[in-house]
Amino acid sequence: MTRRSWNRRDFSRMALGLGAWSAAAAPTWAAKAAGRDYRFERTISREVLEHYLARAITVQDLFAGQGDLADNLRMLRDLGAKFLGRSLCFWGQESRLIARLEQARRTIPKAHQVDPDMVVQACIFEIVTRQVDQVPIPAWAFEALGLPAEARNFRFADMAFADGKFRDQWGRGTTVPDVSRPETQLWFHFLAASYIDIGVEALHYGQVELMNRNDRDLTHYAKVFERARAHAAEKARRGMVLCDAHVPGGGLVREGKLLLDFHSFPLRIKEVPERRMEGILEIGFSDGLYGRSRGGTTHSGWSCDHLPYLVELDNWGGSKKPGEPGQGGVWVWGYDEIGWFAHQPDDQRGDWLRYAWRWVREHDPAAFLQMPGSRVLHTPVGDKHWYYANTPSAAVPDGFGEEAAIKAIWAADAAG
Repeated sequence: MTRRSWNRRDFSRMALGLGAWSAAAAPTWAAKAAGRDYRFERTISREVLEHYLARAITVQDLFAGQGDLADNLRMLRDLGAKFLGRSLCFWGQESRLIARLEQARRTIPKAHQVDPDMVVQACIFEIVTRQVDQVPIPAWAFEALGLPAEARNFRFADMAFADGKFRDQWGRGTTVPDVSRPETQLWFHFLAASYIDIGVEALHYGQVELMNRNDRDLTHYAKVFERARAHAAEKARRGMVLCDAHVPGGGLVREGKLLLDFHSFPLRIKEVPERRMEGILEIGFSDGLYGRSRGGTTHSGWSCDHLPYLVELDNWGGSKKPGEPGQGGVWVWGYDEIGWFAHQPDDQRGDWLRYAWRWVREHDPAAFLQMPGSRVLHTPVGDKHWYYANTPSAAVPDGFGEEAAIKAIWAADAAG
């Protein structure tokens, strides 16, 4: 296959800025990275927040048994990763929640032994299934909401929208929870506090704008985040939890105050039909967040015109015609974003990450690319059903091998 250029002018400028990375550059990069400030306690400055966002990587379900933990921690240490995105990423399957939380309680400390600065992120998604009826509610969850304690389990029916909206949205027996309902708020707080108690310092709240049809003034969401932060002030490692969500509307702002600590969104890759499997980034394409992250006053007390945010190679599933352009919606050649990326030739994935990193930083100073480290593939590459950035080895034979590219990009960023 002929090697292609993603966006010739942008890519050429990007290449000049990054150059080639070699092992000899590692000591310089490590020293400069070590000089960055990653300290926070109860609040976080914009500078420190951006230091974390600049070293963010998706490692889906790292602490729930996905992949080789030892090799993943080796990779994260070697890269200098600081923000471990989606490292607890439970989509439904609530009947397994308690067991997986216990597993994470044992494994998260191993990451903090490698690097105490690492922030572990867990997810509270826009889904509940009927399995939630199997999860008992602890007394402390009722108490946090000022409700009398009851000896009962959560109730799926009491989280759903009363008018039936979004019922079976994610398959039979699922719903998008209504954040205005007390049962949903009880569930969200139970999850948030349970995660914080095992060492989590960041919570991703998924598609928040799907869940607030009955909370347009954000009164209920404000309480959800207030409770999570109050629990973190007492129980979190550094007295706070970083909250984010996917925000196609630009962010949750109530009376001039930003409800989230940072925003996040998919990259929104635009396919180029005339060039086989090519995808580029473009301001104004689809609902991309570039230039649209809303500003205000943060929970930490500083103000901004545009809240810093992450963009990521998202997953949602495959189309009926993977590999073909023009499938509509936000498909990229018929794939979701991580599926499209994984199907790129081996010698071009690193080039595209270099292009994307530079493009994002040049086109919106508030934006940071969250690197792909580990993520589910709904459209397998051969027999590979999961994307791992790890260098292939006996521990990770299915690694896609983007470690060196990520390290080079971050090394150039540290030297810049």
